[in-house]
Amino acid sequence: MKQERKAREPLCRYKKTQRSEALQKDVQTRLNRAIGQLNAAKEMLDDNRYCGDVLMQLSAAEKAVRRVSEIILREHLETCVVEEIRAGNNEVIPEVMNLIKNFS
Repeated sequence: MKQERKAREPLCRYKKTQRSEALQKDVQTRLNRAIGQLNAAKEMLDDNRYCGDVLMQLSAAEKAVRRVSEIILREHLETCVVEEIRAGNNEVIPEVMNLIKNFS
């Protein structure tokens, strides 16, 4: 049973190159903003606020998360993917294509 569970768990890997302090701070700030926007939308629902206002708040949260995804994807391409290709691992290309497909 444990082997089956492990096979279904997502693979957790670590970057070889550290993210810059500036990037880390920017992404954390953006994520915190998105979390705040989601919490605000939840509170608006709890307060029975107007649907249009809730939708605007959710839209802002979506845009914030989308921007974080774009930043992380760019970082992935510029570091992890470049490192793998330089090391001769072209098998990273299908993964990248799938990531781009998921975020476009």
